[in-house]
Amino acid sequence: MFAKLSRLSYNGKNLPFFLPKIVLPASDKVIFMAISTLFRKPRRRFGRIWLVLLILILVPIAGVWGWMHFFGGSFFGTQDDDRPMTEVVIRGPFDHIVLEQGEIESSSNNEVKCAVKSRGSSGTPILSVLPEGTLVKKGDPICQLDSSALEDEFKSQRIVVSNAEALVISSDAALRQAEIARQEYLEGTYLTERKAILSEIALNQQALRTTELSLSSAERLAAKGTLKSLQIEAEQFSVLNARNNLDAAQGRLRVLDELTKAKMLVQFDSTIETAKAKLSSDQSTLEEAKDQLETVKSLIDACNIRAPADGQVVHANRYSSRGGSAEFVVEAGSMVREQQTIILLPDPTKMQVKARVNESRVTLLKEGMPVRIRVGAVTNELDGRVIKVNKYAEPGGFFSSSVKEYATYIQIIDPPPTIRTGMTAEVRIFVEQIPQALQIPVHAIYETKGHHFALKEKPDNQWETVEVKIGATNEMFVTIDQGLSENDTVVLNPRSHLDKMKIPEIEDVADRERLAKIADEKIEVVKDAGSSKGSGGNPAAAVAAIFQRVDTDSDGKISKEEAAVDERMASAFAGNDKNGDGSIDKAEMLTSISQRSGKSGKGKGSGGGDGPGEGGGGARDSEGGGPRSAEGT
Repeated sequence: MFAKLSRLSYNGKNLPFFLPKIVLPASDKVIFMAISTLFRKPRRRFGRIWLVLLILILVPIAGVWGWMHFFGGSFFGTQDDDRPMTEVVIRGPFDHIVLEQGEIESSSNNEVKCAVKSRGSSGTPILSVLPEGTLVKKGDPICQLDSSALEDEFKSQRIVVSNAEALVISSDAALRQAEIARQEYLEGTYLTERKAILSEIALNQQALRTTELSLSSAERLAAKGTLKSLQIEAEQFSVLNARNNLDAAQGRLRVLDELTKAKMLVQFDSTIETAKAKLSSDQSTLEEAKDQLETVKSLIDACNIRAPADGQVVHANRYSSRGGSAEFVVEAGSMVREQQTIILLPDPTKMQVKARVNESRVTLLKEGMPVRIRVGAVTNELDGRVIKVNKYAEPGGFFSSSVKEYATYIQIIDPPPTIRTGMTAEVRIFVEQIPQALQIPVHAIYETKGHHFALKEKPDNQWETVEVKIGATNEMFVTIDQGLSENDTVVLNPRSHLDKMKIPEIEDVADRERLAKIADEKIEVVKDAGSSKGSGGNPAAAVAAIFQRVDTDSDGKISKEEAAVDERMASAFAGNDKNGDGSIDKAEMLTSISQRSGKSGKGKGSGGGDGPGEGGGGARDSEGGGPRSAEGT
C-alpha cells in the first residue's frame, strides 16, 4: 500500500519528481533495490548509457506490475465464460434488404465506334485520343486514327479512275463510229450502188431495144434480099448480148437489195452491240472505281472521329474476364478493328447502377422495388428503383467460383452531376418493409430438420427451448411470427450452448416411398397424333395428342366444328360420340381407341408385340411399321 509521497535525492540534490513509499514484501525488495541502484552516481561514461536503457525497460514493467498487483487488473478482463451472450426481443421497423456492390453507368450511352475497315490488316492504329473525363460538344474531334495507308490508296485509286475514264471515252467513240458506219451504208453506199445498178439496167434496156429494132430491120431487108445471112446472125448476137447484160444488171440489183444489204446490216449491228457492251463494261468499271475512291475518301474522313453528341469522354477499355491486365486500352498506338467501340459518351441525366446479385438472392428481386444507393462522391444517399433483373447468369471468369451471379439494373432517380460512370456504388434493395415487426438477430435461431428454435432466458438463471415460426429475414435480423414475445431475452448463439437446449423429438420426413414411386412411373412421350406412329401404342398418349391439336378452345371436348378440320375424325364423329351429346370427351375417345385397338390386335400384324396375332397385338398400319393413327377412329 502507498503511505505517502516523498522526494528522492540523488548526489545530495533533490530530484524533480516523487515516488511513493511502499511497504513491500521481502520477495519484492529485490526489484526495488534494482530500481534504487539506478540513481547512484555512475563511475564511467558508458554506465550512463546502460542506466538510461535500464530505466526505459524497467519503468514500464514496474508500472504494469504495480497496477496488476495492487488493483487486480487483467489484460483480458474478468468474465464468466459459462454465461451465454443474450439479446432482448424487440419490436420495430424491419427492412428486408439485399445489399450488393455495383458500378455506375449510363443507361443511354452514345457509342463511338471505329468506322474504318481493316483493309486486310489487323486494324487501324490510334494516333491521338482525348483523355477520359473531357467534356465535349457535338462535332468536336475526340479521336484521330492513322490514315496514311488510306491516303496512299486514295492516290492509287485516282489513277485507276482516270484510266477507267479514258476507256469509257474510247468505247463511246467506237460505239458512235459503228452507228455512223451503219447510217453511212444505208444512206450513202447502199443507195449509191443501187442507183448505179438501176442506171446500168436502164442502159441495158435501151441497148436491148435498139438491138431488137436493128434485128427487125435487118430481117425485113433480108427478106428483100438486100442483106446476107451473116449480117442477120450478127444482129441476133447483139440482141442476145443486150438481153444478157440486162439480166445481169437486174441480178446485181436483186442481190444488193436482198443479200448484200442484210449482210452489211448484220455486220454493222454486231459491231454496234459489241461497242455498246464494251462501253457498258467500261462504265461499270469506272463506277466501281469511283465508288472505291469515294469509299477510301470516306474512310479517310472516318479516321477523324468527332463527337456525335454532347457528353463526357469515357474510354471503352476492355478487361479480361479471367482477371489480370486489360485486353484493350484506348491509347495512342492501340489497334482498333472495324465496328469496335472506342469511346462512350454517357448521358449524365440518365444514370443507373449495374449490380451482380448472388443466385441465392436473385429470386427475391422484382422490377419496381425501391433502392437506396450510396456513392462515395455524394454525401447523401440516392434514391433508385429496380428496372431489370436478367434471367441469365453473367459469364464467369477463369478464377470465379461456380456460384452464379445475375446482373440487376437500378435506375438512379435525379442523379446529381457529381457522379461519374465507373464509380462504385453500394445498393440496398428493399425486398420487404414491415412497419412493426417482432425481431431477433439471426444468430439467435437454431434450425434442425426444418424446424426453428430459440433459447429463451427465464428467471433464476433458467433456460427454455422455444420453437418459433419465422417470417422475413435479412442479413442481420429475422422476424418472429410465433413463439416469442416482446422483451423476451434469447441467447445469441444457441449452437454453442446445446447443453442448455431441450430439442423435442422430430420425425424424419422420409421421401423414399415418393422417390421410389417416381422411379417406377413410365415416361409418356406425347407426339403428334396425325403421324402414323404418333401414339406409340399408348391410347392415353394418343388421346392427349388428339385433344392438344383439335381442341382449339381447350374446353376438354371436341365439337363437330372442331372435328371438321380433319376429314377422318369428322367421318367417325358419330361413332365416337357415345352419349350422343354432340361432343366427344376424352373418356369417349379413349374408349373408342381401346375398342378398335383390341379388335385390330386379334388380326395378323407385322409390327411385333405381345398380341395374339402372329405379328403381335395392337393396332398397326397396313405396313406394320407403327400404330395406326387414332384420329381414324
